[in-house]
Amino acid sequence: MAFSFLTQELAIDLGTANTVVFVNDKKVIDEPSIVAIDKLTGKTVAVGKKAKEMHERTSPSIRTVRPLKDGVIADFDAAEQMIRGFVKMINSKRSIFSPSLKMIVCIPSGSTEVEKRAVRDASEHSGGRDVQMIFEPMAAALGIGLDVTAPSGNMIVDIGGGTTEIAVISLGGIVADESIKVAGDVFTDEIRQYMRQQYNIRIGEITAEQIKMEVGAAVSELEEQVDPFTTTGPNIMTTLPVEATVTYQEIAHCLDKSLAKIESSMITVLEHTPPELYSDIVKKGIYLTGGGALLRGLDSRLSKKLNIPVHVAEDPLRAVARGTCIALKNPSFPFLMR
Repeated sequence: MAFSFLTQELAIDLGTANTVVFVNDKKVIDEPSIVAIDKLTGKTVAVGKKAKEMHERTSPSIRTVRPLKDGVIADFDAAEQMIRGFVKMINSKRSIFSPSLKMIVCIPSGSTEVEKRAVRDASEHSGGRDVQMIFEPMAAALGIGLDVTAPSGNMIVDIGGGTTEIAVISLGGIVADESIKVAGDVFTDEIRQYMRQQYNIRIGEITAEQIKMEVGAAVSELEEQVDPFTTTGPNIMTTLPVEATVTYQEIAHCLDKSLAKIESSMITVLEHTPPELYSDIVKKGIYLTGGGALLRGLDSRLSKKLNIPVHVAEDPLRAVARGTCIALKNPSFPFLMR
């Protein structure tokens, strides 16, 4: 049982941008996937929100690392330290006994065997005794309440921080899928480049993310108006402070090419979908999950492009974590991997 002295069960959505951990149906961790490490000692200084506050503001003796890139582990040691830090946060108020940890961790559907092993090893080195993995689109489908074992087609598009996972699911398996490295991080980088080219202003990753959340849009015409966002930063040429005001229409234009790549991948997956499942998808629609699903007007843009209804899932940011939690309670699911 979870929280017993013997075993603790963790459902982990190890995302490029955020890590969400559920213990016993309860969300206990929802923090940025970042760790601050002391360069001299190699010890963890902070993880999650505290480390994010230090990001791009650190002294030379501390480095902040985002261990995951494009949905997979790019820095193994930092990933291990980050997971260990989160586990410590969960158990900080508990007994002096260290429980045996059973974990289910999400991975992108396009993960190679090497990438799967990296996730498994990092989880085991962080204290996991029994580690299973689940593909993100499958977890997202479970998380939004779809019956993934039914003989019926469901299409999921999970736009995370590092990857966009597109999959058609039926009978507990993934029938057709694509995993592309165009997602939240790419959107953030494009906003930074746009501000640099258009306004000659240099902004950091945190400010670019803020712009994405405040005025991010997928279409240049929204039903609800969004107030422009004003930011301050150094001029590229003079380094003197300048102010720039950006509108949602500009961000829609700035993200257009990346969103077109997602549309193209969705069409490719639909091309590889058997006709019977295709007709199921047309009837039910396509489900959007992940942080990218919150981009204003994205559902209407995709629906117009594909001529298929597109639905934004309820609380899309946590859909994958909720699905992982459901999988944890059903260890006999055929799609779980060791």
